[in-house]
Amino acid sequence: MAVLRINGESHDVDLPGDTPLLWVIRDHLGLTGTKFGCGIGLCGSCTVQLDGEAVRSCLVPLSAVAAREIVTIEGLAESGDSRLFDAWLAEQVPQCGYCQPGMIMAVDSFLRATPAPSDAQIDASITNLCRCGTYPRIRRAIHRAARSREAARDEPGDETRD
Repeated sequence: MAVLRINGESHDVDLPGDTPLLWVIRDHLGLTGTKFGCGIGLCGSCTVQLDGEAVRSCLVPLSAVAAREIVTIEGLAESGDSRLFDAWLAEQVPQCGYCQPGMIMAVDSFLRATPAPSDAQIDASITNLCRCGTYPRIRRAIHRAARSREAARDEPGDETRD
C-alpha cells in the first residue's frame, strides 16, 4: 500500500506500483480535472506537479511518488491564488478547454521557476498541445499572469504560493 500526498491530503492507495499516476488520480481518487490525452506523455493533458515540477502523470508510476507532494488542477484552484486563472480568462484562452488543466499546471510550475519569461522561453518550455491552437492567447496569458504575480510580490501580506 502506498500513501500519497495529493493537494495537501494523504491518501492510502492499494494498487500495483506500475499503475500510472494519472489513473490513480482520476479513477481511484476521483480527481477528474487531470485529463487523459495521448497516454504516451506527448500532449500534456495529464500534467500535474510533483514536488513543484510539472510532470506528465501518464508516464509516472505509482511507485515513484510515495512521500512526494502531488498537486493537481483541483489543488491549484484551491490554493487561493487565482492570478493565473484570471489571466487565462482575460485572454480568452479556453476554447474546448480539454487541454487547459494540464496547460495551467505546466505554466504555474514554469512561472515559479521563470517569473518574467520571454516569448522564446515560453515557446521552449511550454510543450503541451492545444487542439484549438490558442498558442498566441496562451503566451499573452502567461505574460499577464507573470506581471500580475510580480505586482503581487510587491504588496504587503501576499501569502500565495509564489
